[in-house]
Amino acid sequence: MVKPLSRNRWWAYLRPGFTLIELLVVIAIIAILIGLLLPAVQKVREAAARSKCQNNLKQFGIALHAYHDVNGQFPPGGRCGPGTGFGYNGVLPDTPDWNIDWNDDRGSWLIWSLPYIEQDALFRKLPPLKTTINPIGNDLGSANSVLKTAKSGIFRCPSDNWQPPSLYPLCNYQGSLGPQCAVGNCGYDPNQIYCNPSGSGLGNWGYAVSSDHGNVVSASDLRGMFNRMGCRVNMANVTDGLSNTILVGETLPEYHDHFWGGHWSQFNGGASHVSTIVTINYKTDGKNPWSCNDSANFTTPQNSPQNWDLSWGFKSNHPNGVNMLFGDGTVRFITQTIDKKTYQLLGCRNDGQAIPNYQ
Repeated sequence: MVKPLSRNRWWAYLRPGFTLIELLVVIAIIAILIGLLLPAVQKVREAAARSKCQNNLKQFGIALHAYHDVNGQFPPGGRCGPGTGFGYNGVLPDTPDWNIDWNDDRGSWLIWSLPYIEQDALFRKLPPLKTTINPIGNDLGSANSVLKTAKSGIFRCPSDNWQPPSLYPLCNYQGSLGPQCAVGNCGYDPNQIYCNPSGSGLGNWGYAVSSDHGNVVSASDLRGMFNRMGCRVNMANVTDGLSNTILVGETLPEYHDHFWGGHWSQFNGGASHVSTIVTINYKTDGKNPWSCNDSANFTTPQNSPQNWDLSWGFKSNHPNGVNMLFGDGTVRFITQTIDKKTYQLLGCRNDGQAIPNYQ
């Protein structure tokens, strides 16, 4: 026979609840677990973004090689029309010359590559680049309003979601000038010693003094692979070997003044305004791109985007480096601590120097 519970002891058989201390301990354990998991989640997310970024560059590599197969050269970094008064008949010559019209925008290498990155439909909407005066338009006017909203999935790195106030589409992948001079307007140019290493006491690095900003029309005067003047560069010009020469790399438009005033489609919009003399991942001030010394915006020569000696560099939001597309179509991650000389030799396509191991 089961003895009934005593009325005054029924509470002893009930399950006790959490005390405040126990609850706090559980919350602390959960917080610790979240703290441990969050960095891992962020690393996985960044790894996925970096992989997607590398795939974008591989697609550009395929497109640029396809363009070369058809045209016998890589696309021009940028083209502008010949100036009026020099027998100009409206047709863009195959060979660029110095009689140019900066107001006759014939597009960046990204425009010329559109048919090879599955954007042929967009390319066909544009006026003919070789026979139309100013087909792109300096202000992307009504004739090319389609370009104001045109976006391609391979134009942006997932690690960078910045948009300028103009909301123009941007591209994170820019053609390499190589170790080209890039003097800015700020009077502070610490990287110019790599523009002319022999004259700076660094020794013979295999390349001679060249024009500032890569503003040359002959491929023999260009150290890298692209410039805004439309140099005709082909694989035969890459005497150091395609696998030893940077073709395209990442940059962050926020820190480059030409992107603020331009567009990925424009010859002078930054698409081929990146020099290897600038340290990888050196970040200028993206808040105020126009002034070298604006105290209201805390801009100084050391961080002004208008200081091209600092802003015209390859950079990314990936930790410790950037993704680079080489001439042979391979994509490699180059760390920001790479030896400066090695970096310049990778940027120059015809220095004739042996490149030490850098990975």
